[in-house]
Amino acid sequence: MHLRLLSLLLVLGPFACATGPGLLPPEVPLAAVHREPGTLRVMTFNIQSGARGLDGVARVIRASVPDLVALQEVDVGSTRAGGIDQVEALSRLTGLPHRAHFRTTDLHGGAYGLAILSRFPLETLAQYPLPVPSGSEPRTLAHAVVSVDGREVSVYLTHLIRRPFNNATRLRQSAYVARLLAQDSRPRLLLGDLNDDPDSHSVRLLRRDMRDVVAATGGARGTYPMPLFLPTLRIDYVLACEAFTPVASRVLKVSASDHYPVVADLRLDVLPPAAAEGQLTLKR
Repeated sequence: MHLRLLSLLLVLGPFACATGPGLLPPEVPLAAVHREPGTLRVMTFNIQSGARGLDGVARVIRASVPDLVALQEVDVGSTRAGGIDQVEALSRLTGLPHRAHFRTTDLHGGAYGLAILSRFPLETLAQYPLPVPSGSEPRTLAHAVVSVDGREVSVYLTHLIRRPFNNATRLRQSAYVARLLAQDSRPRLLLGDLNDDPDSHSVRLLRRDMRDVVAATGGARGTYPMPLFLPTLRIDYVLACEAFTPVASRVLKVSASDHYPVVADLRLDVLPPAAAEGQLTLKR
């Protein structure tokens, strides 16, 4: 029964654009979903510290059936979060068993920062502080390594300094991120709230070596609604290196946060035989 259900979910997954409660029954963990070899579904979501309810955030995540979720503005133990660990709670509510929180600062009596949820074990974790003006809120680049069908993949998460203004600082932060990613030989993903539009200097710098998956798949919609007549901004991104082929993407117009989450389907390209042989040799 569960096998038939999971097969149906993989067909319906791209259309599960958060039109309500998730398609996946609570008793089926997301970790039990199996995809075709080399395929991957990722999500980035600024959850506003769960201000509109953590259950709503969890329902949106479950409805999308992702393999990896990058979260921004996540609280652990703060008074505004009622003292709970939001990462642990979302891991439990979504069925994504592997998790990590990357603290950037302390707010409201708890740790505040980025987080990752994953159906893959997190093999390596690292964190790099980003440059900020004196007295500004700290910002960070988080890094997790996961194994996708036996191949190591680097997943980077970030939340750049807020707009408006701060253009020069965002550019410095993007340059720092780009340098770190260029030193990594693994297939790379960069997920997060970049706080700038696609044609900004900071985003264009990151797009020199990384592809904007939403733009590549024709789903370039805004992710941050503005009040009144102002247009919705596109400031949340899934960027992928050339080792990935973009397949599809969606921006989910939901009310679980002040941001809309982005979901992207990717295919990890098969290594040429010579490269695969070289990779095996290096591991001996």
